[in-house]
Amino acid sequence: MKVSIITSVYNNKATIKDAIESVLNQTYKNIEYIIVDGGSTDGTIDVIKKYQDKISKFVSESDNGIYDGLNKGIKLATGDIIAFLHSDDEYYFTDIIEKIIKKFQENNCDGVYGDLIYVNEKNKIVRYWKSGEFSVEKLKKGWMPPHPTLFLRKKIYDKYGFFSLDYKISADYDFMLRVLRDNPKLVYIPEILYKMKLGGASNKSIKNIIQKSIEDYKAITQNKVGGMLTLINKNFSKLKQFKNNY
Repeated sequence: MKVSIITSVYNNKATIKDAIESVLNQTYKNIEYIIVDGGSTDGTIDVIKKYQDKISKFVSESDNGIYDGLNKGIKLATGDIIAFLHSDDEYYFTDIIEKIIKKFQENNCDGVYGDLIYVNEKNKIVRYWKSGEFSVEKLKKGWMPPHPTLFLRKKIYDKYGFFSLDYKISADYDFMLRVLRDNPKLVYIPEILYKMKLGGASNKSIKNIIQKSIEDYKAITQNKVGGMLTLINKNFSKLKQFKNNY
């Protein structure tokens, strides 16, 4: 099975190297790595070009943000499975993709997902997003898997389409609700698959936090999976992810 991994990046010279090497160092080798750059001007492109012989497809042009970049990547993807690695982040181990593919092969499922950690500038774990098993009923309670850990068959994107550019922060949540409300067959790996650095678009300012809540509520209601209580539960469920004993 071929896995298409897509990175959408714009002006992220500081961390793009780690993201790229996180993919290239995977023990599973049938990977199509696609990088979509939004027209960076800070030296990001120079870093990417150092690995160009190992990158399957590279596009650099102006776009309408991260989700537009991811959509471009999906259109370029030819793999059986599609996943996303953001330019700030890394896979937790070098055999993550191998484990994911094994689950697909064993279960003939639509998707596989797992757990995610957030780390601070000292690489210390400050938040542990332990996903748990999927059920449609959980969507009304604000549950969702960490999007970067969610590997889906390409046929899912062929059926449900792309990320909606009507959302600036919550397009991934909207997309997942669109898919998960139809009860696909998902397999959960109860392990850390993905390491994310703090300071993403959704939580880097009060303004963005408010904007995300507005967009989340829109996604919840448009996809008919709940209402205001769903949003409240979604936000409060994050509190237990913050621990001091990792």
